[in-house]
Order: sequence, then C-alpha cells, then structure tokens
Amino acid sequence: MTYCIAASIDEGLILVSDSRTNAGIDNVSTHGKMHAFATADDRKIVLLCAGNLATTQAVLEQLHRDKIKNTQPNFNTVECLSEAAAYLGQVSLEKQKQHVNAEGQSAFNPSASFIIAGQIGDEPHGAYMVYAEGNSITSSANTPFLQIGESKYGKPILDRFLKLGASIDEAARCCLVSMDSTIRSNASVGPPVEMLIYRKDSFNLDEYYCFDDDNDYLLRLRRSWEAKLCEAIAALPEIGKESGKSMRVIL
Repeated sequence: MTYCIAASIDEGLILVSDSRTNAGIDNVSTHGKMHAFATADDRKIVLLCAGNLATTQAVLEQLHRDKIKNTQPNFNTVECLSEAAAYLGQVSLEKQKQHVNAEGQSAFNPSASFIIAGQIGDEPHGAYMVYAEGNSITSSANTPFLQIGESKYGKPILDRFLKLGASIDEAARCCLVSMDSTIRSNASVGPPVEMLIYRKDSFNLDEYYCFDDDNDYLLRLRRSWEAKLCEAIAALPEIGKESGKSMRVIL
C-alpha cells in the first residue's frame, strides 16, 4: 500500500511519502513514491504516486520521454499546474487502458492515482490530486492538504491542526506525525519516509529529507508525540454522574 500527503499552505508546499509497495509475510519491498522532474527554470514539478507500480512507472517513463522529445504537451510547455494535472491524467488513463482487458489478467487492477505539486511561472504554488479516472481536484482554504493511498489513519491530525496560515515548519511536523501515525497503524505503509519542503516563489527543491525507521529525528518526534498524547488523555475531564443521564434499562 502507500500513503502520500501534499500540504499547500500560504508559505509553500510540504510533500511526504512512504516507500513500501508490498508487505507480505516474507516479502517486503520498497520503492520511492516521490519524483521531482528536471524542468525549465521557471517551474518546479513534483509527483507523488499510489496504486499499481507498473502503471506508475509506465506513466513516469512516458512523462520523461515526452519532455525529452518535446512532445506536445509536456511539463516544459504547460502554462499552469491545472494544465499539467490534466496532461498527467490523460497519460495515466492511456497506460491503464492498455492492460484493462489483457488476457489472463481478470483480477489485475492497473489503476493508479497521483498528486502533482509545484509552481509554474507567475502562477501561485499548489497541488492537485489526479484520480485513476484522469480527472483531478485541488486543495482548498478549508482543507489545505491532499492524500492518496492509505489516508484514514493520518487524516485526523491534518483535519485538526493543519491550517492555511500555519508556518511551513509547523506544517511539516504535522505531516510527519500524520505519516508516523499511519505507519504505526498499518503494516502496508513503511519507511523510508521522504519529505520535500518547497517555499513559495523559491523555485528550489533543496529541502529534501529521507528518514529511515531508525532515524534519530523521527524517533524523537514519535516519542514526543506519544508522550504528549498520554498527557492530553490524562488531563481530560473525568466522567462523572453529571456527565449525562442515567441509562434506562428495558426488561
């Protein structure tokens, strides 16, 4: 399985992804889900991938090939991020259709989803989630983040704490806790964890981090979060008779 997050806040973007693609009893494999594209100087584009690995690799290869051959469109010619998302959706859909009715593959599911994030020219930075069907959505002021893959375990902290006006460093820690919570609750999501911080209008992807499971910072973050949660639970109001009505027993 997979878990990827893209937070688009006022100060920039935070992208976080795990690297586990299979978590069988005796077969655990890892592949990076974060891919930065070498593009023209006036743009930075990063993809996060989830779903069928063969499909995502085929899509990435096609995107790179289109850029090298200057096929229209490609990531160097699109004028805005929404156009890039539409182009990505088209390529993804074409690759999936090649395998939908393949003989002997009745149980094969070629679907894949993506998050495309970055900044192009004078357009503001942003992120789009591209569904397996090829259509896409973007983040909003009320929900400044997108998720693909195993999203349910890491969503509560994002809902409660990630705001459009949060500092980019605070948002990055929030996203890492979201990822760590998912790793804790689902064995199909696992390290290494990749994180990229993009500060608006910088056109710079240098703030990249890769955390293994035994990374000192990730361990300290995990212990601190667990300790604070325990303190918060202990400090909650006690349940007493005044908390609610007595239960009615029906015979």
